[in-house]
Amino acid sequence: MTFPLELRTRAAAIKLFVSDVDGVWTDGRIMVHADGTESTTFSILDGLGIVRLLRTGIEIAVISGRRNPAVEHRARRLGIEKIYLGSLDKGPLIRELIAARGLQREQVATIGDDLPDLAMFQEAGLRFAPPSAVSEVREHADWVTRATAGHGAVREVCDLLISAHARAYTT
Repeated sequence: MTFPLELRTRAAAIKLFVSDVDGVWTDGRIMVHADGTESTTFSILDGLGIVRLLRTGIEIAVISGRRNPAVEHRARRLGIEKIYLGSLDKGPLIRELIAARGLQREQVATIGDDLPDLAMFQEAGLRFAPPSAVSEVREHADWVTRATAGHGAVREVCDLLISAHARAYTT
């Protein structure tokens, strides 16, 4: 996929990628079984994108409004260490991550799909949303992915960040 030069240039500065999960890593649906347990489905394509992005040295953090053991398990299995579940107040969490690393806003990217993610958008220099995101989030995104949530949206962002870093360090 070809991304605009301005987007690739900004992506080359990213050192931290902060992601929402429901409606980003997933298609936003929750399957509830008769016994009350839930199932969550993740894309293997997104998973490889996350692993590859971590290998470039870009740190990934997850901030999700729901407490879901499947999310924690999946994130840890992919190598993500910073996992925050169960808080809709995402602003303080992303500010804490940024401050602890001594980063500037321009070094932080985020992806989200719903209103609680706007607090993350305010703190990040590069903002992404899947096409199914609510209009307020899409309006504040620098890029709306072509791939849909749960079906490659995260991979698209990872591929952009990886390619931007590869070009920045080979030129």
